[in-house]
Amino acid sequence: MSRLVVQDAGPLTTIQDLGRPGHLRVGIPASGPMDREAFLLANRLIGNPDTAAGLEFTLIGARVEFTDERLIAITGADMTPTLNGTPAPAWQGLRVRPGDVLRLGPARRGVRGYLAIAGGIQTPRVLGSRATYVRGRLGGLEGRALRKGDQLPLGPVGEARPHRLHPDRVPSYEAEPELAVVLGPQDDRFTPLGIAALFEGPYEMLPQSDRMGARLKGPFIEHTHGHDIISDGVPLGGIQVIGEGQPIVLLADRQSTGGYTKIGTICSFHIGRIAQVKPGGRLHFRRVTVAEAHAMLRQSLQTLDAAIE
Repeated sequence: MSRLVVQDAGPLTTIQDLGRPGHLRVGIPASGPMDREAFLLANRLIGNPDTAAGLEFTLIGARVEFTDERLIAITGADMTPTLNGTPAPAWQGLRVRPGDVLRLGPARRGVRGYLAIAGGIQTPRVLGSRATYVRGRLGGLEGRALRKGDQLPLGPVGEARPHRLHPDRVPSYEAEPELAVVLGPQDDRFTPLGIAALFEGPYEMLPQSDRMGARLKGPFIEHTHGHDIISDGVPLGGIQVIGEGQPIVLLADRQSTGGYTKIGTICSFHIGRIAQVKPGGRLHFRRVTVAEAHAMLRQSLQTLDAAIE
């Protein structure tokens, strides 16, 4: 079987696919890519199924060697990729050959980069998924981040041609994103001034943020009767507000339940945007209704489906 050889892993490079939904009831998060749209586009650029496993890089990329000829695609954060020392384009399919070395460096814009490889990475499935959940040591390669010297098995290559993303669809990750939020489920536990503060912003991304949650600093969000509740289920994008009046946005590796009040939930189509905000970067929240969120979701799916030339 063909393999991908890891020459240098970077600080946090993991194998991800679309995740393992359906296990939160036993405390296991779905995991999967933090920026789902960038991950999907990487697979689609080379004709992979959406579910094929690839690599997610965080802040600094990896250096990998290919052992046979196949297509690859690089998306997400701008990590100045090079192939055999020569600049390599992102957001389009590329053909690599035996002995080729791909290097991705520090992210100039964005946080998380993605590498899709024709045939996908073929590590064993755990609970139906190859996604890595590092805290639980599940999936990926031995449930851990990749290391120098790892060799990842690759699936067979089918008939496919490389595609490219429409230039106007390539995200810049430079501007302060505005994230759509539906209030609830515990917005009644906040004062009108507290709710207004959430949407006044901006909020700054803190260095303590990770795949479990984005910790933010900004305007104080005032509670009415304290921040604790009886623990209940937490959704992807849920905005918990701790006792200090600061929000934490729950992400791919979030816990299954929590005892902090949740003022709102970021819409699923904007999770990838918060995943690409660097520590020290800023973001804003915008209130939307459920009906508006549904319309925006439909539009985002149509845009995604039409993004590739």
